[in-house]
Amino acid sequence: MVMEEAKRLHARLLRRGERRLQPLLLRVLAAGDLRYAALLIESFPSSPPSAPLHNRLLHALASARHQLLLPVFSRAHRLRLLAPLSFTLLFSASAAASSSSTRFAVCAHALLIRSGHFASGGDPFLASALVSFYAKNRLLAEARRVFDELPRRDAAVYNALLSAYARGGLIDAAEKLFEEMPEKNVVSWTAMVSGYAQNGRHEKAVETFLEMWEKGGVRPNELTVSSVLPACAAVGAMELGRKVERYARGKGLLKNLYVANALVEMYAKCGSIRGAWKVFQGIGQQRDLCSWNSMIMAFAVHGLWREALVLFHKLRMAGVKPDGITLLGVILACTHGGLVDEGKLLFNSMREEFGLKPRIEHYGCMVDLLGRAGLLKEAEGLIVNMPVEPDAVIWGALLGACSFHGNIELAEIAVDKLMHLEPQNTANLVILSNIYASCGKWDGVAQVWKLLREKDHKKSAGYSFIELDGRMHKFLVEDKSHPRFEDVYETLDSITLIMKLINLENSEEEG
Repeated sequence: MVMEEAKRLHARLLRRGERRLQPLLLRVLAAGDLRYAALLIESFPSSPPSAPLHNRLLHALASARHQLLLPVFSRAHRLRLLAPLSFTLLFSASAAASSSSTRFAVCAHALLIRSGHFASGGDPFLASALVSFYAKNRLLAEARRVFDELPRRDAAVYNALLSAYARGGLIDAAEKLFEEMPEKNVVSWTAMVSGYAQNGRHEKAVETFLEMWEKGGVRPNELTVSSVLPACAAVGAMELGRKVERYARGKGLLKNLYVANALVEMYAKCGSIRGAWKVFQGIGQQRDLCSWNSMIMAFAVHGLWREALVLFHKLRMAGVKPDGITLLGVILACTHGGLVDEGKLLFNSMREEFGLKPRIEHYGCMVDLLGRAGLLKEAEGLIVNMPVEPDAVIWGALLGACSFHGNIELAEIAVDKLMHLEPQNTANLVILSNIYASCGKWDGVAQVWKLLREKDHKKSAGYSFIELDGRMHKFLVEDKSHPRFEDVYETLDSITLIMKLINLENSEEEG
């Protein structure tokens, strides 16, 4: 409709002999017909459009990765219409583009240097856009080179490189750059929190968030909150998660679906199904598939299989199309409910009814479902006929079922596969030894422990987290690294003594 109006306007201008390009070009750009817009530019050779109009078209073409970007850009260069803003828009739009547009943007960088616009490095927006462009295309060496060549660096330029390091897993480089920053804002802190969380350093993510919040005097935004909540979930910091929720509610951040979904996930993983359900209900009609999946999976993982299946039915009634994660949660619910036939039906309907290709996680869940039901041969048959190579999780699920049902034959097959897939994980041999022992095969136990001695089997040191006043404390076996370890051991000795006295009193009463 908008494009038809634009064409009528173009025809009217041609009949009148008018050469007013601006209103027409803006109308065509609003309609999204970039090819028509580029042809309009070409049709006015004697009176070229202004630099702002060219910039609008360049930005639209770069954002759409359009093939006409190069000719339009070249024409703007010939007509001397390119300004620093032209390059800023170009690099910003090309930040996450294809390899072809990446090559074009690199050429544009060379042209920028030749034009002299970047000689002084005085435009912070252009500098930030250029660093971000290289960083988001994972050309970190080039991003760093541009960064180092800048005579002046503002917070935006620092944040562009910092975010790239954090996203790329270069945490050491990110930490060093973060410490060097003369001025840190919420974007800087969020980049570090997000980087730690995405790279599995959840304790550090929580610690950095608390430093920002309590000492740095920086208010978290939606991205900060949605980045720290998964870290809270990973270390079980539900008390901190609740504080974050109160803050988010007070600032109106729960209107952001990413924040709400992260909160559902946090409560679910910390074991508070009631908290997760309350947030889920509060999302209301804004729920997306991620919201439904988080809640279905929460019910399934905690053994509330009826609730998971009811919620799946509500999802279908709401017209939401499930994905692989949804089906994984529902099959897991069937596993906890012992619903073998229902689980099989769902698994087999993935392709036919939902158009989904089962992934290795779905096969692992089915092996667990069949194994728990004692259908070990059927589980083995499913593994053998898998279209992909079974991984350690698949064989581990079968081994777990063999341990429960005392099936030595399949346990030996599973352990043989596991020793090839993860030879350093001697826990699988320990499970096999326990299966032998439960079946009275002591010669098998001796053989396994001989193999364990050859592998120099050592049990990994266990550790636990305790949350106190919103802070996480980590304790290892025989640990002395905690600043208050002496108080901890003194308290443990007191508790042990009290337990022994109570046991002694109970023994005397029974006697």
